[in-house]
Amino acid sequence: MARGKYLAKSLVNLPVIYLKRKIFCISMQRTGTTSVGDFLSRHGYRVARYEDSMRNNWTYLWSIGNYKKIFNSIAFHSYQAYEDDPWWMPDFYKYLFHKFPKSKFILFHRNSDKWFDSMARHTGGKTLGNTRIHSRIYRRMGDFYKALDSDKGFKPTEYEVDNLFTINDYREHYIKVYEEYNREVMEFFDRFDKKRLFVADLDDKLKWVNLGSFLKLSIDKDYEVHSNKSI
Repeated sequence: MARGKYLAKSLVNLPVIYLKRKIFCISMQRTGTTSVGDFLSRHGYRVARYEDSMRNNWTYLWSIGNYKKIFNSIAFHSYQAYEDDPWWMPDFYKYLFHKFPKSKFILFHRNSDKWFDSMARHTGGKTLGNTRIHSRIYRRMGDFYKALDSDKGFKPTEYEVDNLFTINDYREHYIKVYEEYNREVMEFFDRFDKKRLFVADLDDKLKWVNLGSFLKLSIDKDYEVHSNKSI
């Protein structure tokens, strides 16, 4: 059988979820990603959450560049929408944009100081998640290697949550990374296809109505979801 015919026959046997357009929430952490996931889930989407990423080591696989293992996994193909790690990791949205040409993207942002305050509260002023990966995301690999070479008590894990650094003294640095990421995302989509990106301020009272319009869903103007009150 010709390859084209074989692929066509295979697609017929796939669950419907495999064939639907994918949606990626690429908002940075502490910007309502859990609420976005709950919104999508409540409106019929099968959503991959933080727990699914942890279970399948997706963030670790991203960190070592093994994207193929992520996308070939049964777990990845079991979902239509994706929030939290690793989809917002640096430049990953560019890869997703080209690999899934019919996909759509969601970017929530918020006041930069409020964002950093939420980051600091979340883990008591420590790095979020795995310190090695966190350092790569937030451009602190210099600090990471310095500690690795000079501090015998510094024992980072490969991908587990370890929270080894403080972030409290780095407000300006983190805010710069945060603001540059948001701008880079918006400029990328403005250049290549702005219709595939939804952008909203986390404090916008109409964000869910507008997100619904973006996804062709009818949402009541009074609809609200705030899934993580600590942010």
